Amino acid sequence: MQTSSVSYLGQLRTEAIHRLSGDRIITDAPPDNQGKGAAFSPTDLLATSLACCMLTTMGIVAQGKGIPIKDLRARVVKHMASGPRRVARVEVHLAMDGSELDADQKATMEHTARTCPVALSLHPDVVQDFSMVFDNITA
Repeated sequence: MQTSSVSYLGQLRTEAIHRLSGDRIITDAPPDNQGKGAAFSPTDLLATSLACCMLTTMGIVAQGKGIPIKDLRARVVKHMASGPRRVARVEVHLAMDGSELDADQKATMEHTARTCPVALSLHPDVVQDFSMVFDNITA
């Protein structure tokens, strides 16, 4: 089954359409690569996909094991390299309210994040700089 279709819109922009839902994503080249930076760049999506996969997979595992998830969030920082131009490092800083979690549950959540499908699919040359904080702040 087809996952998506992508069209070039001109002026360094693309539109991706998710085949099952019809959701659309616009990408734009970043300002440091001849673009306007008016939307996620393809490399922004790669970095952001890592965090989205971590949180989604954590949700799946938590749901199956009865682990409460409160205020789970991620901050993503992408680092580019040149020669060739590529994503060199992705920082993913996860935080969640850990006030109701024991040590085993926290370890399960961290392991799940580190071993999500996107993390395991990225080339080993892409450094995954991961941190996880269990704070007691609720939204």
